[in-house]
Amino acid sequence: MSVPSPFSSPFVFTCLLIIFLLTLSSSDCQPISTPAKRRPRQLSVSYYAKSCPQLEQLIGSITSQQFKEAPVSAPATIRLFFHDCFVEGCDASILIATNPGNKILAEKDAEDNKDLRTEGFDTITRAKTLVESKCPGVVSCADILAIAARDFVHLAGGPYYQVKKGRWDGKISKASRVPYNLPHANSTVDQLIKLFSSKGLTVQDLVVLSGAHTIGFARCKHFVARLYDYKGTMQPDPAIDPRLLKALKMSCPHAGGNADIVAPFDVTTPFLFDHAYYANLEGKLGLLASDQGLFLDPRTKPLVQSLGQDKAKFFQAFSAAMDKMGSIGVKRGRTHGEKRKVCSTHM
Repeated sequence: MSVPSPFSSPFVFTCLLIIFLLTLSSSDCQPISTPAKRRPRQLSVSYYAKSCPQLEQLIGSITSQQFKEAPVSAPATIRLFFHDCFVEGCDASILIATNPGNKILAEKDAEDNKDLRTEGFDTITRAKTLVESKCPGVVSCADILAIAARDFVHLAGGPYYQVKKGRWDGKISKASRVPYNLPHANSTVDQLIKLFSSKGLTVQDLVVLSGAHTIGFARCKHFVARLYDYKGTMQPDPAIDPRLLKALKMSCPHAGGNADIVAPFDVTTPFLFDHAYYANLEGKLGLLASDQGLFLDPRTKPLVQSLGQDKAKFFQAFSAAMDKMGSIGVKRGRTHGEKRKVCSTHM
């Protein structure tokens, strides 16, 4: 079933209700680690300088149009890039469709990926079609995804950074490898640190990359336990602001609610890529338990506070962390990779 646009009435009601109540009441304003442990194969900003010099302009024409037509394409594509890199590395394996009749499901059909919005996939499909028409058989889907994610970060108000290229597309895509390679809404900081470490990422990378939740949305099922029965206590999570709790309860009942209702990760500036996410955590306004936990843990709290005070510092750190994440498990050459003509289908 298709997911409604964040601009449909349930979302708009939820978003406005949260912001209104916060304003009204405010008194003052086991993972697979092997691919990530290997030394990343060398990527280059100028990889396509001769073979497809207009590449970034071609992709940019698609991302800018998508952003105007469907702004949710921004968080959708950024999330798609994260989910791709954390499973099998940054190799566009998330884009492969399960073959009809095949009992082995591809990554995109894993339970943890069912909430990935179609706008992200559509963006890459459109960009790949345009790129193939100008530079046939040259550019990988993995590189297109990395560039598109960067474009949307910038279009939403975030930093513009150079994207290193030269990734090949992966040949393996299995749903069974997804669950233990992705963070979850209720992951503890211990679990997050261990997962990110298995990908070659540091505690700082964890906190910085979590800042991507400055835009985007989550369904009620990912945080409803915080509202009614936190860790089996039959009580709300004490680390959630009472105003936010009230607003979310109105949209997300304990049982029987609309499964399509979503709420913004960043309740103060939900459509702007900025550093408000971190200030929200300090104010007990994190949507997911995994986000709020970053402010509660002494290993990550100082980083949350530092980034919340300095947008330029966050932008610089985020650019560097995206570059680092974009090097996870890179494939090169025909032994381990391919250049798909259609991103959803093996060659």
